[in-house]
Amino acid sequence: MRLEKCWFCSSTVYPGHGIQFVRNDAKIFRFCRSKCHKNFKMKRNPRKVKWTKAYRRLHGKDMTQDSTFEFERKRNRPERYDRNLAENTLKAIKKIDKIRVAREERHHKLRMKGKKAKEQKEAAIELEQGIHLVKAPSVLAQDQSLTLPKIKVKVQAQEEENQAMEEAIFAVRS
Repeated sequence: MRLEKCWFCSSTVYPGHGIQFVRNDAKIFRFCRSKCHKNFKMKRNPRKVKWTKAYRRLHGKDMTQDSTFEFERKRNRPERYDRNLAENTLKAIKKIDKIRVAREERHHKLRMKGKKAKEQKEAAIELEQGIHLVKAPSVLAQDQSLTLPKIKVKVQAQEEENQAMEEAIFAVRS
């Protein structure tokens, strides 16, 4: 049973599934579903469409360099059947799969490392801005520690701008 890869999204195309497109120069394009085929016909670049493997690899969301990917490569050289070799290969496939899953999890943890602190900081800012929604105004008036300190800002530039606008309006009227 030969499992092909979708040309657009790089997912697996099982026998009897998907669409096959043969171009005039005899190049074969296999697609897993009509969504990929339609995007191909619209001449969309898989590296710019967010749900494809190409986009995820290009933008560092999936692993790109790993020795476990070497075992997934398609080999066209026929091998003589050997029962022991087939048994050892199946055992190796299971081990390699476990290793790849562990490395993908590690990659994901490294990618999400700073996200939690960033989310907490954003939540704190949102809470500071919307404290009046959480606490009643009467409680805020009684306990000043819950409110943010008042910051005085000089509005000198705005006054100069207003004067310039008044002068312009005066010039237009006269």
